[in-house]
Amino acid sequence: MRVTKQRQVILDALKQTKSHPTADELYSTVRAVLPHISLGTVYRNLELLSESGQIQKLNTGSSQKRFDYDCSPHLHFRCRACGSVEDVPAAVPNITLDTGHWGEERVVEKITIEMQGICPLCRTKTEGYEL
Repeated sequence: MRVTKQRQVILDALKQTKSHPTADELYSTVRAVLPHISLGTVYRNLELLSESGQIQKLNTGSSQKRFDYDCSPHLHFRCRACGSVEDVPAAVPNITLDTGHWGEERVVEKITIEMQGICPLCRTKTEGYEL
């Protein structure tokens, strides 16, 4: 895939954050550098970058997808109250499945695990929330 100025600015903006932004949030950041970029251009480039494996597209159960520059195997935690997504520092092992009934060994290429709960900030805002 050709590296265009727009793609590079989008990648740079995504690399500089750990917040797993939505396309709309990235659009606001990218517009500071490229004021004439369209939201559609940001969406198209995020799709291309995720399809090529340069970034991760996270389906977090909300209507908007979130994006992650870190493509290494790792887990995510999503707050049910505010919708924030953060990395969970846990190793994800390489796995080979041999279940017998399939007849052949399967190599797992990707595991997607999302933990859900309430983040510390929302817990302090929510009176009476119990773990």
